[in-house]
Amino acid sequence: MARLLLVAPTCNGEDVGEAWVAYQWARFLAPRHDVTLLTYHKRGARPASEQLTGLRVIEWAEPPLLGRAERLNSMLKPGYVPFYMRVRNWIRQAIRSGERFDIGHQPTPVAMRYPSPLAGTGIPFVIGPVGGGLETPAGFLADEETMPWYMRLREIDGFRRRHDPLLRRTYSSADCVLGIADYVREQLADIPLRRFEVMSETGPDEVPPPIVRPGRQGPLRLLFVGRLVRTKGLRDILRALTLIPDVPFILDVVGAGPDRSACEEIVARHGLGQCVTFHGWRSRSEVAEFYRAADVFVFPSYREPGGNVVFEAMGFSLPLVVVNRGGPGSATTDACAIRLSVTTPEALAADIAAAIRRLAADPRQRLAMGAAAHAHVTATALWNAKVERMDRIYAEILAATDRSRISLSAVA
Repeated sequence: MARLLLVAPTCNGEDVGEAWVAYQWARFLAPRHDVTLLTYHKRGARPASEQLTGLRVIEWAEPPLLGRAERLNSMLKPGYVPFYMRVRNWIRQAIRSGERFDIGHQPTPVAMRYPSPLAGTGIPFVIGPVGGGLETPAGFLADEETMPWYMRLREIDGFRRRHDPLLRRTYSSADCVLGIADYVREQLADIPLRRFEVMSETGPDEVPPPIVRPGRQGPLRLLFVGRLVRTKGLRDILRALTLIPDVPFILDVVGAGPDRSACEEIVARHGLGQCVTFHGWRSRSEVAEFYRAADVFVFPSYREPGGNVVFEAMGFSLPLVVVNRGGPGSATTDACAIRLSVTTPEALAADIAAAIRRLAADPRQRLAMGAAAHAHVTATALWNAKVERMDRIYAEILAATDRSRISLSAVA
């Protein structure tokens, strides 16, 4: 059992996204280690100290006014700067008072634009899983006019990784960098890393029993779950459906976002209203029912850093149609997904149409792919397996640190 310092700017098991991911790390690591969690208490939310047991929680109130622009706050995290300073000061004071930590770990934020306050403290530490920073394929740039202005600020991430000394020190001094997919290693290629491992940023707590969908009658039920922004690929699905008028289908769209109006326009223009339903945001339990009712999960996001929604779909034994890029490409295999290349919207729509036609015509292939998806997510993505692997990484770092200290004392 290690004395583990866990750093996460948000931690809330009743929320979604990174707050939920940090909560999972804290929840699963607490029984295995002596954990101290440093986090913010988001205003209006139940504190992490009331949700978690078996660990020490140090939390500060999130600065006021940040919650008024939720998506902007989620994207740019303006409260991270004061959080960084508070954590640095707390660590400094804790060390002065005689506290010792064997290892530190900062699992969030996932985006690679935030320096870690653990860097330079003398505590061996792990950063990640981190990811993001995928560029839009050139053929899709003209198609992103509905993106909020602040999302375009991500374009400076690469410049900062090349020139921001705090950010570069985070990765060069980390004892292990966890990347959510292989592309992260390429993005950090100009920074000398001590160790790099691929690990998904999240995953299911558990998966339902395998679901078999033999002999279903009627139209092929397609499902899309995700935020309705251009990069998630819903427009490309809708354009694909216009290319296969002879294939009977129903498409359920679960999610909300700024691209909905553009997608509704495509539906109206091509007369798809009887086949496509926009359900808006739904609770976790409601989304689970959509997964159970579906035949195929279609998620052609061309700039998706991670693979959370893909893991969810695989847990419900669904065959998938994804873009072979970023998180979904890394999280799946050819046995459970039709993985498409991406060049232009026209080519992607044609490829999605071909994939849907192929799966509609072959129920046996759908069943085989669904079974393979369930087996794959069970073997690779469950939180228990992830945390066990994390324990091995901690142990290896601590062993290497001990060897280094012995070596230094021998020289002295």
